[in-house]
Amino acid sequence: MAYYDPEAILTDAQKAPCTFELAVPGLSPLNNGSAVEHGTKLDLPLWMAEMLAVSKPAGPSSTSLASLDMPPALGPRVLNALSADPKSVELRAQAQWFYGLGERMMDLFEEEKTVEILIDTFKQRAHEIADKAQNTRTVQQGGDSGDFMGGLDETERQSTL
Repeated sequence: MAYYDPEAILTDAQKAPCTFELAVPGLSPLNNGSAVEHGTKLDLPLWMAEMLAVSKPAGPSSTSLASLDMPPALGPRVLNALSADPKSVELRAQAQWFYGLGERMMDLFEEEKTVEILIDTFKQRAHEIADKAQNTRTVQQGGDSGDFMGGLDETERQSTL
């Protein structure tokens, strides 16, 4: 994704959980005015969480400021549901830019099983999207409740245009 790409900006704005490894008093506005102590868990925009995870304070300490955790949208519960039946999961409810979030997180985490699940999900859902796009009469006549189409993430929605 390009630097000025709106999709990249919106993907990086999605929340990612991180746990602070050190006390960082200057970041209290991120924690509703409370001090950010060791072990504090916050959901921060992905771009910020990533920067904190790769930043190390000056001095002899070798730990980063925070550790980045996998967002719930890519957690075991969602991945198990996607493995069972990718078409039954409303990706938009998990993350508006689900595939973008998955791509960014896989740049940071090397989890082959997650990559395989995301690729398989995309393929199976793309087939279903193409089928529904070609059979619009069935959808218009109430043959489909629209639940599947309403649960598409932004990448899938743009592919139907």
